[in-house]
Amino acid sequence: MSDTITILGLESSCDDTAAAIVRAGTETDILASIVAGQTELHADFGGVVPEIAARAHTEKLDLCVEEALATAGLTLHDLDAIAVTAGPGLIGGVLAGVMTAKGIAAATGLPLIGVNHLAGHALTPRLTDNAGYPYLMLLVSGGHCQFLVAEGSDSFKRLGGTIDDAPGEAFDKTARLLGLPQPGGPSVEREAAKGDPKRFRLPRPLLDRPGCDMSFSGLKTALLRERDKLVSEKGGITEQDRADLCAGFQAAVTDVLAEKSRRALDAYLALDTEKPLIAVAGGVAANTSIRAALETISHEKGADFLAPPLALCTDNAAMIAWAGIEKFRAGSRDDMTLAARPRWPLDTSAAPMLGSGKKGAKA
Repeated sequence: MSDTITILGLESSCDDTAAAIVRAGTETDILASIVAGQTELHADFGGVVPEIAARAHTEKLDLCVEEALATAGLTLHDLDAIAVTAGPGLIGGVLAGVMTAKGIAAATGLPLIGVNHLAGHALTPRLTDNAGYPYLMLLVSGGHCQFLVAEGSDSFKRLGGTIDDAPGEAFDKTARLLGLPQPGGPSVEREAAKGDPKRFRLPRPLLDRPGCDMSFSGLKTALLRERDKLVSEKGGITEQDRADLCAGFQAAVTDVLAEKSRRALDAYLALDTEKPLIAVAGGVAANTSIRAALETISHEKGADFLAPPLALCTDNAAMIAWAGIEKFRAGSRDDMTLAARPRWPLDTSAAPMLGSGKKGAKA
C-alpha cells in the first residue's frame, strides 16, 4: 500500500453541498475544495428548509464532484477511497450524500468510508496544522456546541455543551427577530460592529452554575423582550436600536463561551498535556469577537490557540476527506449497508444532553 492516500470527500449535512479531494503523504494537500451554498434558495424562509436543501444536494452533488476532480486534475481511478458525511444532519441531505458516495463506490470498486460530520470539524486542526493528540476542541456551529477532548481519530471525550439552542441557531433566530438576512451569524456580527454592547444588559445563562454546559435559548428570549419593549414604547426600532441589540447579544454569547472555555481548559490542563492546545471550528468560529476572546483566554492559561482558516471552519468536504484519511489509515471501511444517521454523538459514553428517542441521542 502506498504511503500517499488520496480521498474524495462529500458533505451534504445541512445547506452546503461540497466535494473535496485531499492527498496525504509526507505533506497534506487540499487538491480541491468545492462548496455550493444554498443561501438564495432559503432566503425567503428565514432559515434552512430541509426539503429544499435535500433537493438541491441531489442536483448539485455530482456537479461538485466533477468540478473537484477537474480542479485537482484527477479521475476517479486516481483515488484511494470515498469518504462521506453519514450523519448527523438533516436526513434528506445526509441521505443524498451517502447514496452518491455508494454509487461512486459501486461503479469504481473504491472503498467507502462513512464519517461523522462533527468528527470532520473536530479533526480539522490535524488537517491544517498537524495538531497532536490530545487537544481541546470547541465545536461551535449552527447545530452544535460542545467542548471535546480529541484523544484520537475516533475517540472524543465531551466536557460539556449546549443543553438547548446552539450559538449559530441563536444567531439565526436573532437575525430573524430583527429583520436581518440569513445566515444570521454574519448579519448580526456586521450590525454589532455599529452598536453599543453595554446598552442592553442581556443575561449570561448558566454562568452561575459549575461545569462547562451552556444555554442560549433564554438569551434569545431576553432579546425578544427588549425588542418588544422598544416597539411598545416607540412604535418600532431604529437602526441604532438594532445595532445595539446585536452588540449586546454578541457580547453575551462571547462572555458565555469565554467563561465556559476557561473552565474547559482547566479540566483539559488537568490531564497534564505536554503541549496544550485549544482549537475552535464550526461556523460560529468565524466570528472575530468570539475568536479574539478565546485566543486571549488560551494565552492566559498557557495553551496554544488554533482557529483554522475561515473556509475550513464552516461546512466543507475537505474536513470530511481528512477524517476519511484518518479512518482509512486506521483500517476502517464501510460497505453498502452504510446508513444515513440524523443523530450521531461523538462521545457515545456520555449521557445525552438534548434527550434521545428512537433515532438515538441528539448530542
